[in-house]
Amino acid sequence: MQEIDKSISFDGRDIRLKVGLFAPQAGGSVLIESGETAVLVTATQSASPRDGIDFLPLLVDYEERLYAAGRIPGGFLRREGRPPERATLTSRLIDRPMRPLFPSWLRNDIQIVATTVSMDHDVPPDVLAATGASIATLLAQIPFHGPMAAVRVGLIGDDFIINPTYKEIENGDLDLVVAGSPDGVIMVEAGANQLPEQDVIEAIDFGYEVVRDIIQAQKDILAELGVEQVTLPSPETDSTLTNFLSEKATDGIKDILKEFELAKPERDEKLDALKAHISEQLDELDDEDPIKVAVTEDGKAFGNAYKGLTKKLMRAQILEERVRVDGRKLDEVRPISCRTKVLPSRVHGTGLFKRGLTQVMSVVTLGTPGDAQMTDDLHPDEEKRYLHHYNFPPYSVGETRPMRSPGRREVGHGALAERALLPVLPSMGDFPYVIRVVSEVLSSNGSTSMGSVCGSTLSLMDAGVPLSKPVSGAAMGLIKEGDEIRILTDIQGIEDFLGDMDFKVAGTDSGITALQMDMKITGLSVETIADAINQAKPARLHILSKMLEAINAPRTELSPYAPRLLSFKINPEMIGMVIGPGGKQIKSITDETGAKVDIADDGTITVSSVDGAAAERAQAIIEGITFKPSAGDVYVGKVTRIIPIGAFVEYRPGKEGMIHISQLADYRVNKVEDEVTVGEEVLIKIREIDGRGRVNLTRLNIHPDEAAKARETAGLAPE
Repeated sequence: MQEIDKSISFDGRDIRLKVGLFAPQAGGSVLIESGETAVLVTATQSASPRDGIDFLPLLVDYEERLYAAGRIPGGFLRREGRPPERATLTSRLIDRPMRPLFPSWLRNDIQIVATTVSMDHDVPPDVLAATGASIATLLAQIPFHGPMAAVRVGLIGDDFIINPTYKEIENGDLDLVVAGSPDGVIMVEAGANQLPEQDVIEAIDFGYEVVRDIIQAQKDILAELGVEQVTLPSPETDSTLTNFLSEKATDGIKDILKEFELAKPERDEKLDALKAHISEQLDELDDEDPIKVAVTEDGKAFGNAYKGLTKKLMRAQILEERVRVDGRKLDEVRPISCRTKVLPSRVHGTGLFKRGLTQVMSVVTLGTPGDAQMTDDLHPDEEKRYLHHYNFPPYSVGETRPMRSPGRREVGHGALAERALLPVLPSMGDFPYVIRVVSEVLSSNGSTSMGSVCGSTLSLMDAGVPLSKPVSGAAMGLIKEGDEIRILTDIQGIEDFLGDMDFKVAGTDSGITALQMDMKITGLSVETIADAINQAKPARLHILSKMLEAINAPRTELSPYAPRLLSFKINPEMIGMVIGPGGKQIKSITDETGAKVDIADDGTITVSSVDGAAAERAQAIIEGITFKPSAGDVYVGKVTRIIPIGAFVEYRPGKEGMIHISQLADYRVNKVEDEVTVGEEVLIKIREIDGRGRVNLTRLNIHPDEAAKARETAGLAPE
């Protein structure tokens, strides 16, 4: 393929494309650049379909190489290992808009690999990788209903920005990724600072305008290279089995779908029983019967046809009768139950949220700054103080399977709930805890990610985390046939599985904090997306009102088992004094008080202990170590030892000075013991600090106001 360089400019930004230079044996490849960030994206398709599967075998891998930022990996091996969480999220960000654009009948293995090979701290690589995936796929001439493009939209003040820098994202109120095809918007991913619905809708529209420009640029590249876009017709299918099932099962499926009182397990059981009954009728057919031949040749044909008929009838029921399988109206939320304190008090905070048959338990753990997660990826943030982890065990859907490490779905759902709650968390200065929330899905029937948002809000408030506002979330669905569209509020499992959209909206009563939209069709208009966002608002507020009935404000007291934190600052130059040679000093403080001490590079010290008095003692010791006395300061100190020429007094923890016998009184003193005793509290003033740093004290010439202030500071009653 000939080499070409192409530049696409929009909204003051530019994307540069290099085609035909890299990875000549891949099906298609492109180096996509912006600023000094460069991502190499390849797409490759297997030569033949994979036998015995009924799904699209698409694999998307996003890789980060630390050489991209001029870094050598840590660890013993000194090479990249398991992908960091952010890489997994980027893989999902590429997969979600690409997957619906491949023909549903395609069974060839397809692999898209995006590798960040150069990285600056101004340009995030994720949207470049997503757009590059479309270009590489088109160049590989894989059947694809594209092109697809993705852009990020930021909001600084009142102005939208396309593909903002990391700093602009941090300083703005919106981080929105919009992906689209020629047919419309196909994916939305957003975090927002409680923005009104209309602002978010306008941002999506703004982003899609640029998406269309990038789509046209991709078409121009294909024309310049003489590459034709492959759009193959669907293969012909034998309707014999479909017609047989339609005749035998339609009435039965319709009846089951209208038994609104049935719970999910009961409905599934009835549908499976009907399926088994019809399967028995198939067994009675002659072996030469075309229907039986079709089932025999493809073991999954009968199950897939039955599933397809169920999907068709459920969708028709919603489109034509506006009736859902559980009898709800299109905009109605399932029954809600909320509780807190469902586990013993050893746990720092808990929330149990149930919506219909979906149940999520969220558990909060409060940690010290040393518990923050250190990141080892190309993102400029080096640590996270809020962690949200999501677990989806097999029993939540009544199944059995091996339990392994979290998959991409678990990572993605946890990140979505984390993003939804970040805007309402207190600052580190106001609440210096590292916060971990674990959401355990105990039962799943749709929208567990939004259930984890609600459960986590309950648990955070139960733990005493001072959220600025509580957050709730709802998942919206959609059924589209031609021009007929029905938007569904609070979708359950079957509506998600058989529908066309899963649109999660989270926020407070003031605005949206997070969005995530995935499609199963090739695009949706901004107007329809706006309708879904607006329909989600009353659902969110209804759910929020139920949550506030369980707990209406963060608790004022932390769990007795949560660490007590004291945070203060010292001069960074004195960090070495607190640590001591080989860590001897800080170990001594920990051994003496039992408190944990974390020290940041800027001099911020956080002392933590379940025992508040122990934390205060550790703070006092550190302040004593780092304290710089000044001549004229007045303190109440304690006599520690006596020598013939004077007395030593500890005037601050770990700080001593000496009162010479001549400074004990305004008259001649014959013996030090006549004036002071060991352990006695005495009022002293710093007379001087000599050239060797020794502190000389006096009891003379102390003004009554100075004495009163010193006694007050020491917590003593005035004389």
